[in-house]
Parts: sequence; C-alpha cells; structure tokens
Amino acid sequence: MTSSPDTPDTLGTPGPELLGTRLRHLLELLDGGVGAVYADLGAPGFRPRFTPVVRALAASGPASIRDLARATGVTHSAASQTVARMAGDGLVVLAPGEEDARQRVVHLTARAESLLPVLEAEWAATAAAAAEFEAELSYPLGLLVTEALDALRRRPMRQRITEALPPDAGPEPAQVTP
Repeated sequence: MTSSPDTPDTLGTPGPELLGTRLRHLLELLDGGVGAVYADLGAPGFRPRFTPVVRALAASGPASIRDLARATGVTHSAASQTVARMAGDGLVVLAPGEEDARQRVVHLTARAESLLPVLEAEWAATAAAAAEFEAELSYPLGLLVTEALDALRRRPMRQRITEALPPDAGPEPAQVTP
C-alpha cells in the first residue's frame, strides 16, 4: 500500500488533512503545560488565554473590549468571551465607559493585581521556555504561525477549500424565480 501526501501512511503519520486536529493538540499541550505551572504557582484555574488580557490591562490600565481585542490580536468576540470568563473568575470587572455608557470598560480586580508578581515571573519563564522550544525546531514556530495567519488573511481557508472542491460537489444552487 502506498500513501499520498494527503493521507496517513501505514505508520499512522497524519497528512495535511488533519492539520486542524494536530494544531489543536499542539495548543492543548502548550496551554496545558502553562496552566499546570499557574496551578503550581498558586493560581489554580488561571488560564493561559487570560494572560494577554491581564498583561494589556496591567501595562495600560482599564480598556474597552474592542481595545483589548486589538491589543491582544484576537477578534472582538474572542476578547469578549475571555473577559466574560475572567469576570466570572473574579479577575476583572466591567464598568460603563465614561464617554459612552454602552461601552464596557474592563478593570483588573484586586485579586488579579495580587497575582501580578507570580504572573510576571511565569511570563518571563514562559518566554525563556518558548525560546528554548523554538530552538529545537527546524523553523521557529512563531514565525510559521505569523506566516500562516498572513496567508489566511490573503486567502481564507474557506476559499481554498471551495476552490479545491469538484464542480459537482454539494447541493444544486437554489433556483431563483422572478
């Protein structure tokens, strides 16, 4: 039996069709390790996805969710979900904006501020560990992720898949009646 670049070989090495699954597994391993360190350092339940928000708020003070999304490089929806979880965990509070009461401004709580020394030590250690990890790779993962994000901004995955589909795939287009 021969394998193609698009299918797992007889040893089970996955091909590119499992890229999303493998990336999720990689993220689970990275985030799981960081999360375990938070617990070891006395911050159980603190999630790695909270780190960019806490860092942004610690550096610049209270911010809107839109500004946090921009500062952390995620969508408004992702930032909003993270902030909601952090609020539920007592790490942030939301207050109406001074200029626009519809705007929600995120503030660190005293609990989050008390964690800053531990978090800052972890952030420095994580940066050192990430640099060591990348040095073991044939190509820096951070650069590859940046290239991948740029490529998907230029031409989204949906477009790439649609273009690769055979013309007769899927349902017939809806008929438009006058």
